[in-house]
Amino acid sequence: MRIGELARKTGVTPRALRYYEEQNLLVSERSDSGQRHYAETAVDQIRLILELYAAGLSSRTIAELTPCVIDGKATSELLDRLALERDRINQHIADLTRTRDRLDSVITGASASMHTGAPCRRHTAV
Repeated sequence: MRIGELARKTGVTPRALRYYEEQNLLVSERSDSGQRHYAETAVDQIRLILELYAAGLSSRTIAELTPCVIDGKATSELLDRLALERDRINQHIADLTRTRDRLDSVITGASASMHTGAPCRRHTAV
């Protein structure tokens, strides 16, 4: 498929797709006229790249992990790196959950004080 079609299917701009290629995250074949053509698997690959970006991984890290994540080709070093990234994500989830719980406490306290007319309790820093 051509770059425009891949962009439509993934919601990613053609410029971003070219950037992914520059960063060795995505591969295309070139036609005789120089147009990029992508395999159907590129759609899933782009979705994975977007998920990894959303999880806080850099393009450099994604490029390093791509052989394992996409192709299943792993070295012990690569698996160790994946485990570190997983642990970092788990810690981030725990931090976000703790923050959400604190916000829930503030919201619940403020809501209760609105209904009773009592002053809002002070909470520790969010």
